[in-house]
Amino acid sequence: MIDGVTITPLRQFCDERGKVMHMLRNDSPVFQSFGEIYFSSVYPGAIKAWHLHKRMTLNYAVPFGNIKFVLYDDRPGSPTKGKVQEVFLGPDNYQLVTVPPLVWNGFKGVGAVAAIVANCATIPHDPDEIVRRDPFDPSVPYDWGIRHG
Repeated sequence: MIDGVTITPLRQFCDERGKVMHMLRNDSPVFQSFGEIYFSSVYPGAIKAWHLHKRMTLNYAVPFGNIKFVLYDDRPGSPTKGKVQEVFLGPDNYQLVTVPPLVWNGFKGVGAVAAIVANCATIPHDPDEIVRRDPFDPSVPYDWGIRHG
C-alpha cells in the first residue's frame, strides 16, 4: 500500500426498493474537510491519468460501473517511493480510497458500461494546484494493459 493512502470498506443497505450506498461522513476517521463533491464518468477502456494534487486530499468511491484505480508514489523521502498500487473499485468492491496530496493517481474504466467515480475533495477545484502527465508517461512505471493469467 502507498504510504498515507487509506482504503475504507463502505456499506450498502439493500432491500426490495433498491439500496443506499454510504460514501463519507464528517465523523469518519478519514474525513478532513469539505471542499466539493463531483462525479466523473469514464467509458470502458478509457484512461483518466495521471494527475497529482499539491494540496487536495481525494476521497474516491465508485457507485456504478467498475474502474482500475492506480496510484504511484514518487514523493522524496516517502517509505513507499517508487511503489505502484492498484485497486479495483465498483459496487461489488465498494470502498472509499483516500489519497493524500502529492500521490500520482488515475483510473481506467473496466467492464461493459461507463463507470461513475465520485470524489469528495477537501478543497474546491483549483487548476493551479493540479499537475498532469500523459497516461503513458514513462516516468510512471505502469502498464495500463490487461494482464491475462
